[in-house]
Amino acid sequence: MSALGELLDGGVRLAIPLALASAGELISERAGVLNLSVEAMMLTGAFAGAIGAHTSGSAAGGVLCAAAAALLVAVLQAVLSVTLRADQIVTGIAANALALGATTYGARLYFTEGRGVPGFDKLEIPLLHDIPLLGPALFGQTALGYLAIAVTVLLAVLFSHRTGLGLAVSAVGEDALTADRSGLPVRMIRYGVVLLTGLTAGLAGAHLALADVHAFTDNLTAGAGYLAVVAVIAGRWRSWPTLAAALFFGLAQALQFAAPSFGLHLPTAVLVMSPYLLAVLAVSGLVGASRAPATLTVPFLREAKAR
Repeated sequence: MSALGELLDGGVRLAIPLALASAGELISERAGVLNLSVEAMMLTGAFAGAIGAHTSGSAAGGVLCAAAAALLVAVLQAVLSVTLRADQIVTGIAANALALGATTYGARLYFTEGRGVPGFDKLEIPLLHDIPLLGPALFGQTALGYLAIAVTVLLAVLFSHRTGLGLAVSAVGEDALTADRSGLPVRMIRYGVVLLTGLTAGLAGAHLALADVHAFTDNLTAGAGYLAVVAVIAGRWRSWPTLAAALFFGLAQALQFAAPSFGLHLPTAVLVMSPYLLAVLAVSGLVGASRAPATLTVPFLREAKAR
């Protein structure tokens, strides 16, 4: 495989969980709820997926466990953010710290004996896989990878600004009070989008553990959840630009492994930091001006007066 092919193959593989998690987070933020806890959802999903796959002997069983565990984190986030109206940034950071500590401790208890984890193998699609450069990258994924791509595209279509679902979510995020007066169930919608984020983040975590490494290690996500949130900002809260941002971050992560093939002999620390440095640039305004949903992080109070 050529150096460019290697970069594309690794970039798409690493972008899949970012794109999936950011697809759910985008919908949630458009409804006014910021989930910094996407990192916690992904990490918890990866840990539960690895344990579930090992216990059941089935990678599919691991995916179900990953989704269920991440949904529990999402329920906690929804209760705190929507019902109790807690600060969404503080609760997200707290959830991430809790998930990191709990999964690190759990991994050292459960995976101390080098237990193997069943995972997904690549499924190469005949003919399409033979397309130069893009073929191996797009059509040499695992079954979970194809599912993740399908879910990402489906969410982008279902919640676009041209559908009823998309318009309802955007209305809640732009002016929750007016949306409530028009009959939209604001709290129910916000609960739903947070749970949807948990589901997509759980599947993304399962992809990291079961499609990439077939194992769980301490801090397996390594900030992928934060990159998913940044992809939403870089994508200006729109579906396809967010997907493009996730792919960009995936390629940046893959570059640390493919750099020697291009003759780039940069310090390891620089290569490891590059995706996060690019993320900082992406949210600094260099990618163009953008406006977040008007009520993002603002708790909904039915009795509050419109400002």
